[in-house]
Amino acid sequence: MAKQRLKRPRDPIQLAKLIGDIATGQVEDSIEDGKNIHAVNLGRLGGLKGGTARAKKLSPAQRKKAARTAARARWDRKK
Repeated sequence: MAKQRLKRPRDPIQLAKLIGDIATGQVEDSIEDGKNIHAVNLGRLGGLKGGTARAKKLSPAQRKKAARTAARARWDRKK
């Protein structure tokens, strides 16, 4: 899939050295995450469809109950 950046060190001197190495081309700034981009996109597509498909399948009473439970959970968290 997409490339990720290298993890930055917390030590300022090591960070400065890493930035210098990246700037001069001695170190590549990215690492491959090993994921297949097509599989990731396919899984995301299924995730995007899932909520609306489930909502269409529920009856109005079931939707109301789920909404009430979610609202109660949100309000309980704020206390």
